[in-house]
Amino acid sequence: MRPIIEFCANNMHHGTNKLLKKLEQNPDYDVIEYGCLGNCGECYMLPYALVNGEIVAAATVDELEAAIDAKIKEIEAMFDLLGE
Repeated sequence: MRPIIEFCANNMHHGTNKLLKKLEQNPDYDVIEYGCLGNCGECYMLPYALVNGEIVAAATVDELEAAIDAKIKEIEAMFDLLGE
């Protein structure tokens, strides 16, 4: 299962552009940047991304990276549990 991590171009003022570039280097991830993801309230307030369609947000970009890693591990564990 390749995680899909989506970033909003309007959220880059939080510094998520650096995280996007870092995650793009990982060949195990599909990283996509959109002009807008339609989560304007979240986007204005915090650094965030979508991981397989689920909002992952944090107070800082470093915390967002850790939260994305945790979400990916959670998804992988669920797939392992289901035997997929």
